[in-house]
Amino acid sequence: MVTVSTSSPAYHHGNLRDALLSSGMNALEGPDGKAPSLRELARDVGVSPTAVYRHFPDKQALDKALAREGLKLLGSEQSAAAKKAGGGAAGFAETGRTYVRFALAHPALFRLMFTQGRPIEDSDVPDEARALLIANTRALAGNPERAETLALQAWSIAHGIAMLMLDGRIPADDSLIERMLDTDNLFPDQGSSSEESP
Repeated sequence: MVTVSTSSPAYHHGNLRDALLSSGMNALEGPDGKAPSLRELARDVGVSPTAVYRHFPDKQALDKALAREGLKLLGSEQSAAAKKAGGGAAGFAETGRTYVRFALAHPALFRLMFTQGRPIEDSDVPDEARALLIANTRALAGNPERAETLALQAWSIAHGIAMLMLDGRIPADDSLIERMLDTDNLFPDQGSSSEESP
């Protein structure tokens, strides 16, 4: 997993692809809040543009790779939050809250993640966030058909709240996130099943 640091030292040795992704993630977290061009990336890492093109033949390839890193990071944070909450309905609600908080903490990365169509369609890299959502909804819903509907509802609600907050349509307030993503309110027929869920 790529971690975001506050500086991007010039590349000297090791895995160039990881260094390029780290630099790209830093740019997304920086004041401009956007993925760099391939030439900017080369300059930041201290390699020739030709070296960058070996890993990312065009800007879209870079953006997709950054989106994949974002999905991995989101999935990891959601998994940790669900585990900390004890799983079940409480863990399920916490994954939604973590989704919104992730969007607020990483707005440029979050927007990039969802402007790439299906950023992992041509990759063997699993979408941890989606896998966690499906697993949690199956545990809560009890049957696959209901789980699919519940998963889409939950994702739509969390994504909608995140976008409304990012766009300044509703306050980016943590207590509001807590209230809006409460499984007892959203899915009253599912909220009581926390004891049965892993």
